[in-house]
Amino acid sequence: MPRKSPFTRFGLMLMAIAVLAFGLAACGGDDSEDSSSSADVEPAAQIDNLTGDSTTVALNADFLAALESLKVAPGVVGGATLEGTDISFPITGGSVTYYGPTSSVRPYVQGILIHDGSGLSLTAGDTVVELTDFVIDPGTSKLMGTVTANGKEAATDAVLFDLDGSTLKNPPTMDGDATVLAGTTVLLNQGAADLLNETFGIKDLAGGLPIGTSTIAVTG
Repeated sequence: MPRKSPFTRFGLMLMAIAVLAFGLAACGGDDSEDSSSSADVEPAAQIDNLTGDSTTVALNADFLAALESLKVAPGVVGGATLEGTDISFPITGGSVTYYGPTSSVRPYVQGILIHDGSGLSLTAGDTVVELTDFVIDPGTSKLMGTVTANGKEAATDAVLFDLDGSTLKNPPTMDGDATVLAGTTVLLNQGAADLLNETFGIKDLAGGLPIGTSTIAVTG
């Protein structure tokens, strides 16, 4: 069989990230009894060093309306940008390995997408909460990060958002050298909702609240 070109392998892997990381495949979690070691399994594709580009979230109108009603203003931290309702976080590193659904390895997409030095701020009066240093885990469909309230660290490696790929646009597209995965729904995690409610002294936020729709552009 002829060897796949790097572009073909890259596209295949990014498709796998789209499928598994955002919930379109039921492959089992890291703690599944069916999970097996990757030590003796050759990956189908691999990127050891992700070099960019960004994760952008088009913020949901209902989410923005909820924030406004609670007198909470969204903003950006560090290298993040906010243009209209689109908030973007630069990808600063990470790696992804794809073994494939027919392999014995579970989860069959493994790695992380790192967004150091940027984040989302939420401000209500004198209270400022910052959600920063996002990490996307393709094996769990979770986005984790650090929570800071008025300059004091409240949580690290906390699960902040759940990622639902049922709305993912398929297949991915190319934008220059970047492969683009668009359409994943970002949902507020229940633990994050509880923390925000406690910090702001409210009871209005609940897990599963749609935050927006993401577009991930990756260069490796």
